[in-house]
Amino acid sequence: MSMRPETAVDPRLAVTGLSAEAFVRVPGSLGPGVILLCDHADNALPESYGALGLPPAELARHIAYDIGAKGVTERLAARLGAPAVLTRFSRLLIDCNRGEDDPTLIMRLSDGAVVPGNRTLEAGERAHRIARYYHPYHAAVADVIDGALAAGVSPVLVSVHSFTPCWRGRPRPWHAGILWDRDPRLARPLLAHLRADPTFVVGDNEPYRGALKGDCLWRHGTSRGLAHALVEIRQDLIAFEAGEKDWADRLADAISGSLAAPGADADLRAVRFYGSHSD
Repeated sequence: MSMRPETAVDPRLAVTGLSAEAFVRVPGSLGPGVILLCDHADNALPESYGALGLPPAELARHIAYDIGAKGVTERLAARLGAPAVLTRFSRLLIDCNRGEDDPTLIMRLSDGAVVPGNRTLEAGERAHRIARYYHPYHAAVADVIDGALAAGVSPVLVSVHSFTPCWRGRPRPWHAGILWDRDPRLARPLLAHLRADPTFVVGDNEPYRGALKGDCLWRHGTSRGLAHALVEIRQDLIAFEAGEKDWADRLADAISGSLAAPGADADLRAVRFYGSHSD
């Protein structure tokens, strides 16, 4: 299956003047008015870091990346004809879905695994990773958003993640979850569309809470007044190609349906700032 969107690419969505070492950009059209993000897309590491002292089996686990999220994002971009920005390196190098002052920005211990390459991290190395791998990813996201706004389109943002089927020995019942913090405009219709299938269990701010100040959608959605939502999909459902396609199709229908509802498009396109529901 080709990952290239069939709709025309608007040149105003090109990322210019940025090193692409830290991110991958899938081109897309302004037409859908949607920008896709994938903050934990890959488990790769820059050559100079080796494997951060970890055996290969650890880098294949969820601690290194969101299994299946990259494939879903690429296929969803193709279905919608929308642009996407994805991280290129493992979240163990640096987590682009955390604020710069978050203690979990660079993990020393993750789900029982000590990360030797992060264990004695010095301030200079931390600053280096932020400058080389964290800031360029967020600059790329901001650049795509700025290009859409300059063209008169207020985009909605959808971030794709995945979660483990079990956590600390407990099975998780959800097939997917929609996370949000202050702005419910996109989260609520996405929940309604996904829950229309009675065979699926879809969590509202489950299995995680969406109120994480400094995370990617706080930075690019909440702080800019753009409608947004984070989608979490259970990893056993998208750990193979057919599952990626199935969930990309399901999300494409949910996103398109949310935008097509009477009056929804104007509401979702408005730049609005909300007080936190978590206050």
